[in-house]
Amino acid sequence: MDRRTFVGIVESGLLAHTYAASAQQEGKLSEPRRVAWFGSGRGGVPSPFFDSFLASMRESGWIEGQNLALRAFFTHGSVENADQLARQMLATGPEVIVVHGRDVGAVHRAKPTAPVAFAFSGNPVDAGFVESLARPGTNFTGVTFMSLELAGKRIELLRELAPQIRRLAVLARPEHPGEHRERAATEEVVNKLGIALAYVPIRLASELDGALQEIKRRNCDALIAFPDGVTLDSSGRIASYATQEGLATVSGWGSFADNGFLLSYGPNLHDSYRRLARYVDRILRGDKPHELPVELPRSVELVLNMRTARSLGLAIPKSVLLRADRVIE
Repeated sequence: MDRRTFVGIVESGLLAHTYAASAQQEGKLSEPRRVAWFGSGRGGVPSPFFDSFLASMRESGWIEGQNLALRAFFTHGSVENADQLARQMLATGPEVIVVHGRDVGAVHRAKPTAPVAFAFSGNPVDAGFVESLARPGTNFTGVTFMSLELAGKRIELLRELAPQIRRLAVLARPEHPGEHRERAATEEVVNKLGIALAYVPIRLASELDGALQEIKRRNCDALIAFPDGVTLDSSGRIASYATQEGLATVSGWGSFADNGFLLSYGPNLHDSYRRLARYVDRILRGDKPHELPVELPRSVELVLNMRTARSLGLAIPKSVLLRADRVIE
C-alpha cells in the first residue's frame, strides 16, 4: 500500500519540508532511495524548477512513496542560514544531494561524502567544486548555466533590438565564480560592435542604488546584468530604473524579462533542472559523480518583453519575434 506524507520540520528557525513515504508489497517494507533537495525557496510555495526536477525523476522511474524518499531543505534565500542547514541536511544521511544556486557553496563547505548533483549559475571549476568540466574528479557534478557563447550572443541581440546604443553598462558581481570569463566574452563582442563599456560591480543588493547612480553618471544607454542570485533578486528595481531612464536591458534568464527587462537570452532553466534529474538517476543506478562531465546548457530560450519595448519606443523586428521562444505582452 502506497502513502505520501508531508512533514514540516522547524529547527533553529530554519524550515525543511519532507516528502517521504514507504511502499509495502506483500507485507514486506521496501527501502526507498534517500535524496535530499537543498536550496532557496519556501515549503508550500510552488517551485517550477523543483516541479521540473520531480517530473523528470518520475519519467526515469523514481516515484515518491514507492522507490524514492525525497527530503527538501529550503534556505529561504538566507546565505547566513544555509551553512547551518547544510549540516542538518547531512545529518539525515542522504544517498544523493541535489543543490542549486548560491547554496552549492554551503553544501560544499559542509564537506559531504555523498554524491552531489548541482545546478549552478557560475563556473564550477572557478568555484572549486570540480577539477574540470569534462572530468569533475570530485563527488560534485551537474549542470552549469554559464556559457560564454551565450554571453556574447546577448549583446548582439540587444544591439539588434536597439541599434542606437553607444555605451553599455555591465552590472555584475565580481565574486560570482567565472564572472571574469563572462566579462571578457562581453568585452570582446562589445569591442567588435564599436560600443563603449562601463563596468559597474555590485556585491550586495544594498549597493544597487549606488550602482544605478554610477550608471547614470557614466551616460549609459543600455544595460546588461550578468545573471546570478543578487542581480535576479534586484531585477525588478533594475528594470524600473532602466525603463525610466530609457535604457535597453538584457540578461540571461527568462525571469529577468518577466521582471521587466527588454529581453533575456540564455539557458532554458526548466530543461536544465530536468537534466539535473538525469544525473541523480544515473548516480542512483551506480554511476560515479567524478566520472560524469558537467553539462553546459543544452537548450536556450529567447524571451521578449513587449511592454518594455513599447515603453522604450522600440519596434521589435519581425525576424526577432519569429525567433522568440516566449513573448510577454
